[in-house]
Amino acid sequence: MKHRIESDGEGNAKSKGKDDARRKEAKPGDKVCVITPKEEIEGLLLESFEPGITLVKLPSGYNIGLRNEDILEIKVLEGREKREEKIEKLSRRKGLANVAMIATGGTISSRLDPATGGVKWLTSPQELIRLFPEIAESVNIVSIESPFRLASENMSPDEWKVLAEKTALLLNKQDVDGVIITHGTDFLHYSSAALSFMLRNLNKPVVFTYAQRSIDRGSSDAKLNLLCSARVACSNIAEVVLVGHATLSDDYCYAIFGTKARKMHSSRRDAFQSINAQPLARVWPDKLEILQAYRKKDVSKEVKADTSFCKKIALVKFYPGQKPDILEYYFAEGYRGVVIEGSGLGHVASSEVKHSWLPAIRKLVRDGVVVCMTTQTIYGRVDPYVYSPGRELLKAGVLYLNDMLPETAFVKLGWVLGHKQWRTPEKAREMMLHNFAHEFSDRLVP
Repeated sequence: MKHRIESDGEGNAKSKGKDDARRKEAKPGDKVCVITPKEEIEGLLLESFEPGITLVKLPSGYNIGLRNEDILEIKVLEGREKREEKIEKLSRRKGLANVAMIATGGTISSRLDPATGGVKWLTSPQELIRLFPEIAESVNIVSIESPFRLASENMSPDEWKVLAEKTALLLNKQDVDGVIITHGTDFLHYSSAALSFMLRNLNKPVVFTYAQRSIDRGSSDAKLNLLCSARVACSNIAEVVLVGHATLSDDYCYAIFGTKARKMHSSRRDAFQSINAQPLARVWPDKLEILQAYRKKDVSKEVKADTSFCKKIALVKFYPGQKPDILEYYFAEGYRGVVIEGSGLGHVASSEVKHSWLPAIRKLVRDGVVVCMTTQTIYGRVDPYVYSPGRELLKAGVLYLNDMLPETAFVKLGWVLGHKQWRTPEKAREMMLHNFAHEFSDRLVP
């Protein structure tokens, strides 16, 4: 319904008073109709941090800024709802598998904040179920826990330990068939690698999942990711996996081993890919297509959270012209392990140049520091035997890690060196080459 706009006879809108008067009782988060001389705009009133500007979120999801002097009136169509937080009781349905959830943060644990137009954390993990009730139709959510609420860039090995211990406790419960962990995307592959090593004697599925768009948005990828995660969590797969969109559309998901997953795009739905190996499975909400061999579920096993971890490790990306000073720094600081992202086959500056890394590497190895080589090309494997620089580095004591991802190598090195029985360089090198959780591929798959 259009409103009549008064003018002064010269095409200019009559003033309705000061800005506050125009807004009347409108508050950020209210659904409003903003009336200007040319049009009427409906949307959510947002908090504006720029003086003289009114900010409105349109139904399309885009924000628009309007000069206050151009606004005749702001009518409140619907006030922002104020609901007290309710902790909903989680019911169980016969015939459905029982799944526990752990919410750690990230976009999948956030929703639109009507006041700012951005996203904010859900006020409780239960709100995830309120916003997305479909998951309760496929599995029984027997518990939802949140040991911490952090963006993935704010996590550390301390949080990996907490997550591993909490997951192990849930897996050892008789009435839990699997665990789903919701997580931020950017550093999810560090956490999935950490739990792949820390959860020993795994007996049931552990599924990491995510969303690139908050769960209350129409374009959210959370729905398919959560439904497919629930399907894997009640399956016969006793592995740590990441489940997420396989394509840009809501077609199906991939289940990827936690040590082979990597975020390969900043914002796409199919951001995570399985590197150098096929995904474990294609996943739909109602079925699985297995693509890889896997460890099978065995409820007679008791999971152990083996969370030993050495923080004195580093991940270093080599670039042309880089001096080896960074290695000297880590040595002086008492670091016990370094993972290098070298060239395609695993090279750094060789003996042919003044800034050669060889002397520094020899010094580190001689003093018991474990120096590992990965490739910054991500795909493919390192090989020291193709060119002479690789053979020089191998002779200097560098450990080549085949096709292991740099991030996985970093996590694994910290986990290996955290064990007293593996702290000698010789034993640490042996353990780094042991295939604990599918971190090595026998055959590379594009």
